[in-house]
Order: sequence, then C-alpha cells, then structure tokens
Amino acid sequence: MGRQGQKSRTRDAILAAARELAAAGQALSVPAVAEAAGVSRATAYRYFSDPSVLAAEAGLDVAVAPYEQIVAGAEGPRARLMAVSLYMFDLAAGHEAAFRHFLARWLDAWAAGSGPTRGARRVEMFKRALGEDRAGLSAADAAALVRGLTATTGTEALIGLLDVAEADRAAARATVEEITGLLIARYLGT
Repeated sequence: MGRQGQKSRTRDAILAAARELAAAGQALSVPAVAEAAGVSRATAYRYFSDPSVLAAEAGLDVAVAPYEQIVAGAEGPRARLMAVSLYMFDLAAGHEAAFRHFLARWLDAWAAGSGPTRGARRVEMFKRALGEDRAGLSAADAAALVRGLTATTGTEALIGLLDVAEADRAAARATVEEITGLLIARYLGT
C-alpha cells in the first residue's frame, strides 16, 4: 500500500483526533486537531483546510465498517465489488442527512477555493475488492472499473437517484445494483 497507506493512516489519525476533541467538548480547529493528532499544521491543512469539513467528516468516519466486515462471505472479486458498492449506497441511505451535510460543507469549501480532498474510502475498498492481481485486468481497465463503480455508488448516486431521477429508495438501490453488475460484467466478463 506504501504511500497511499501512509496517507490513509494520517487522515485516520486526524479524524480520530477530531472525534476525541469533539467528544471532550472542545471546539474543532485545524491547528488544535493537528496538535492532538501529532502531525504538523501544514499536514493537517493539506487534508482539511476547512474546519467545518473536518467536523462533518469526523462525524461520518465512525459509521464506516471495516473492509473485512463489508466483504465477509463474499467469494471472489465480483462478489466483493458488489458488496462494497451496495454497502456504500446503504451507508449513504442510512445516514442520509449526515452525508448531505458533509457534502454541503465540502461544496462550500470547494466554492470558496479551499478545495479539500475527500477520503475516497470506496475507491480504496474497490481496489482491495479487485485483489492484488486486479482480477487479471490491466492497470487501465482496473482504474476505469474503480472509477465507474465510484461514480455510481455512495452519496452522489443516492442524491442523483432520489432527487433527480425521483426514484424511491428501493428503486434507487436496485439501480445501483444493476449498474454495478453491468460494470462488473463489462470488465470481468459474465
């Protein structure tokens, strides 16, 4: 995992420190969280330049199950990819208000030019679900599959399906499952 693993651990440490400060009733600022996480202010600002985005994501971070739990019982890359896709959609649906709040704070910061990065949990989970050998795909095809799955699941898919396509929750979930299946079939075969 190398550099990406280190970035993930740093991000996790920053979010954990934010949760601890919030639980202690302390106001969240990027410098205070950096100190509590044991990272430099510059590092913390690279991950979270806006404290409202940091607070919103720290609140969400607790709700995400570990990868191993998400794919438990899923045999092979197809089943693991489907498990991650549906889990991420269900997670967004189950915590819809909190995810919409986080996305709104993130968009506010983006519009103000802060441009914070997102955690990209589902990207890493989809990559893990493919496996070390990328399920036999070329690097380009594996990346395209992960991009497609990332775009069709999670909060953004939930909002698009509920708000724009006017689907009910069951139809929205069925659509995510169908699109995931089509993408998997396209890249991994039937």
